[in-house]
Amino acid sequence: MFTATAVWAAPQSPAPADAYTYIIQPTDGTNVPKTFDVKFGLSGMGVAPAGVKLDNTGHHHLLIDLDRLPDLTQPLQASSQLKHFGGGQTETTLTLAPGPHTLQLLLGNYGHVPHTPPVVSTPVHITVE
Repeated sequence: MFTATAVWAAPQSPAPADAYTYIIQPTDGTNVPKTFDVKFGLSGMGVAPAGVKLDNTGHHHLLIDLDRLPDLTQPLQASSQLKHFGGGQTETTLTLAPGPHTLQLLLGNYGHVPHTPPVVSTPVHITVE
């Protein structure tokens, strides 16, 4: 018996030019314990769960220790370094190994595709103790 998996790619959605996302907590240069909270911020747009197609909305994706942004024209693929928050979550708790780490947010539309222009935060550099 064969099973088919449909791959559906949503097109990019427009974002207002002044929209931006940011990490509220932790702040850049902070030392954090092994398990810590990350709080997401968004300005100029609203948060909506994945699968909900509304203008000027999206949901967060947290990039952890990525050297470069993923392909901004394709759906973002979840991994240990790219966490999806398709339920519309605006915070999470992370557990990371001791040492330096970089966190960054990237907003995705209803189909996990980054907007045009991309709504991406400034990277936050932390040290896990």
